Amino acid sequence: MAQVIAARRLLWSGQVRCSVAVAAMLLFYGILKSEPAVPQPASGSPPSTLQETGLYADFDTLQVDSAHLAFAPQYPLWSDGATKRRWISLPPGTAIDGSDPEVWIFPVGTRFWKEFSFNGERVETRYLERRADGQWLYAAYAWSADGREAQLVSARGKRGVYPLAGGRTHTIPGVTDCKACHQGGPSEVLGFSTLQLSPERDLGASHAELQPEPHVDLRYLVDRGLLVGLPRALLDTPPRIAAATATERAALGYMHGNCGHCHNERGSLQNIGLFLRHSVMNSDEPAIASTVRQSVKKPAPGQSPDAVLRVAPGHPDRSGLMQRISSRSPSLQMPPLGTDLIDDEAVRLLYRWIEEKGASIQQAHINEEGR
Repeated sequence: MAQVIAARRLLWSGQVRCSVAVAAMLLFYGILKSEPAVPQPASGSPPSTLQETGLYADFDTLQVDSAHLAFAPQYPLWSDGATKRRWISLPPGTAIDGSDPEVWIFPVGTRFWKEFSFNGERVETRYLERRADGQWLYAAYAWSADGREAQLVSARGKRGVYPLAGGRTHTIPGVTDCKACHQGGPSEVLGFSTLQLSPERDLGASHAELQPEPHVDLRYLVDRGLLVGLPRALLDTPPRIAAATATERAALGYMHGNCGHCHNERGSLQNIGLFLRHSVMNSDEPAIASTVRQSVKKPAPGQSPDAVLRVAPGHPDRSGLMQRISSRSPSLQMPPLGTDLIDDEAVRLLYRWIEEKGASIQQAHINEEGR
């Protein structure tokens, strides 16, 4: 386990991209053919062009095949301000097994696409496909400057594909980087899950997106036989994050969508004791229990000495969590991959939540003393 953690830290620091250490780390996750997260390299090669993946009914007009379902998670992942569109395609006659609402099992042949645009310009489209051996194939396609074609990117990724603020550029991640996040928890599929597709959407969610027609959510999938086995209680009472305030709900949702795929109770980083993935079957909120007034186990390089708690209620500037999401220093920043710009909207949200958390604790203390 020590070797796994060491390899992970090197990856996060930006010092290693496709090293032997990272490959060894991925192998440590184990092989479970019957589970949705199968952390091995997928067999076979991806198509050489996006057109060949079957996303479009007419590539000349970029008309997406109507058989694919467009969707939007309620807590989207921040990717340097990119506008995203997403689609899922299930083979005819198949369905997702939702009997474990925490870990959906997708049928062989399931395909996902995620398109990234900046300022109205398509830059990349990422692709996931579940193969016959149960493994997931990862691929990314870079769009040409004229927007007429999208070619497969090397498994190493591609840097400098679009200019961002401050002289930084958008990077298409390599397959190893993608797997570092997608294989960090119990399921390799992120953003298409019980909580993310709940009809009880969080209107205060950071970077909230409009749902594309036909509003794919739990009820839509179940009614059409595309999701089976989901506990009836989750349809009668759709899941939502239980929180004391709207600010807290949005803050916990942001951490679920942006951090929980690695920091969770069932993944490779569970020994850290930082659990930011929301459970739809557990009434307790692990993100609060593992952050508020909890000590930082090992300060990251560049973290200030007074940040001894992950979340110090009422003191955002002295909270380790705030210092990490507010930085893009390779050794300090969180999330460690997939972003080169600070998410200012999320920083403001979490800052407000930590301030409010301090005020609510202080008020509870006053009320207790007044009894």
